[in-house]
Amino acid sequence: MNRFWGHLTTITRHKLLVTKGCFQIGLYKQGLLHDLSKYSPIEFLPGVKYYQGFRSPINEEKEEKGYSLGWLHHKGRNKHHFEYWIDFSPVPGEGMVGMKMPRRYVAEMFIDRVSAGKIYKKEAFTTSSPLEYFLSGKAQCIMHPDTEKALEKLLRMYQDKGEAYTFQYIKKVFLKVPDADY
Repeated sequence: MNRFWGHLTTITRHKLLVTKGCFQIGLYKQGLLHDLSKYSPIEFLPGVKYYQGFRSPINEEKEEKGYSLGWLHHKGRNKHHFEYWIDFSPVPGEGMVGMKMPRRYVAEMFIDRVSAGKIYKKEAFTTSSPLEYFLSGKAQCIMHPDTEKALEKLLRMYQDKGEAYTFQYIKKVFLKVPDADY
């Protein structure tokens, strides 16, 4: 399969999985709008150029160039990425910190991670895969402690209790709690 069709197929399959997951937890608008920026030229064209099929093309582009314009564009437009929420702290001298994400975007981030794992790991995917990926990069993340704790809780729940249970928990419990209370 050539790179164009490979990349188009990969991002579309991912988007459809996230859309399905968001619909299951009641986030219909987020599901429909999820990752539409990946189809814009600034994200799509490098995705085709660096497509490999087993990991995000962003990683390959960063290894070659030291940065990815597509990623910078993507994370600046998609609120389900914790990187969207990095800003200067209101505390003088503290520098850049992660801002607390609204719960609906934490839920979408969780579904995004699960779906990406399914797409890239294929048959090797297990319910432990998203948690393992998160833990392997956690030390380098600039994420608000409450957001990090909430995401890790959902990933552990997914590992231990499975998808159906975790999605129901998100829909019936997690999304019902006000953002200020987590």
